[in-house]
Amino acid sequence: MEWFLTLPGLITVYIVLVNLFAFLQMGWDKRQSKRPEARRVPEKRLFMTAALGGSLGAVLGMFRFRHKTKHWKFRLGLPLILVGHVVLAGFLWYQLG
Repeated sequence: MEWFLTLPGLITVYIVLVNLFAFLQMGWDKRQSKRPEARRVPEKRLFMTAALGGSLGAVLGMFRFRHKTKHWKFRLGLPLILVGHVVLAGFLWYQLG
């Protein structure tokens, strides 16, 4: 249990939660898109969640729910954010490890 109180533990929990949230957010917005007059998740929020660490969850959600896959800014933008996160994680791993 003490592992969660370390910086790597907190970062891991954050990354898991933000990716789960991004995945579920894509599913929710897809569901809402099929209902007339339903409140949608703003595209800005979908991108912000991805940028704040949820890029893997957003990309997986996009393809799992087949949502926003025809929008070029999502098909290109979300994977680019994911690549940026992977490069950043690799850099930090190399520098701190």
